[in-house]
Amino acid sequence: MSKRVGIRDVAAAAGVSLTTVSHALSGAGQLSDATRERVRSVAADLNYAPNRLASGLRSKRSQIIGFVSDEISTTPYAGRVLLGAQEAAAKNDWVLMIVNTSADPRFEGRSIEALLQHRVDGIIYARMYHQTVAVPEALVGVPTVLLDASTGNDHISSVVPDEEGAARTAVEHLIAAGHRRIGYLSNVDDIPATRGRLDGYRATLRAHGIEVDETLITASDSTTASARAAAALLLDRSDRPTALFCFNDRIAMGAYQAAQTRGLRIPDDLSIVSIDNFEILADAMLPGLDSVALPHYEMGQWAIERLALELQADGDDDDAPAPQQIRMHCPLVTRQSVGPPPH
Repeated sequence: MSKRVGIRDVAAAAGVSLTTVSHALSGAGQLSDATRERVRSVAADLNYAPNRLASGLRSKRSQIIGFVSDEISTTPYAGRVLLGAQEAAAKNDWVLMIVNTSADPRFEGRSIEALLQHRVDGIIYARMYHQTVAVPEALVGVPTVLLDASTGNDHISSVVPDEEGAARTAVEHLIAAGHRRIGYLSNVDDIPATRGRLDGYRATLRAHGIEVDETLITASDSTTASARAAAALLLDRSDRPTALFCFNDRIAMGAYQAAQTRGLRIPDDLSIVSIDNFEILADAMLPGLDSVALPHYEMGQWAIERLALELQADGDDDDAPAPQQIRMHCPLVTRQSVGPPPH
């Protein structure tokens, strides 16, 4: 008996990726008509059919995806995350069933149970900010993709921002403007973003031959008042830095206030760059804040598209793609807060 043709066989014969095959056959993704037709032709020639379709089980799909988050629906970033997920889901003819658990483990458990009772096809397990999580036992065996979260192993697909890369982009922006004495206003929370951005700051300075001065690093809560006090410690020094890299835009707002109360003009006397690109803050500051954007829309989109690819295998271990752990690029958005160092 010949081996059943799988999605990997179609990809190899067509000379494309598994994702391209999945998108070509499902109608999802941004493919040219020629590529979509070529993949479908190869699939037809090989007599390929997804496992459930071939066995008459496709009708058991609910076309519903559960989206379980802690506090995403109540954060300023929810719109972009959910929009990316929603638009990708629509391309796959899915409906998102969104649950916001307010980080309550008992409510999360009940919510997941309810979603599974609705026979969702899969779960997006999301967090408000980049965290290391333990996947609930109820999701064992359920197609699941982590969004803005990771488990610390490679057993489940996940997407998070490239925290070190975001810091590198921010610090290199300051170095390119001529700054060598760059302070860092970090965050006090013990989370992947705190560790990754600090590592990126230090590594970027060293890569450019700049000695890391640990006295130019201070930390605060992600609140304006706390950040204002932390920034004052650096700006009141006789050898103050000519530029500040801030953990996020709220901390940058505190730095703006500390600078302005000391008569320092941004960017003439002090340059500031941050991470988040929270537009309500970044655009409202005077001058506008240069900030590295977190890829909220793109992460929501990727999580859904990845889940679509993994569901395409339909439980066939031979066809199942290996889990992927993605660190997504974070682009710089420039406004008017960075200039050359004062002379």
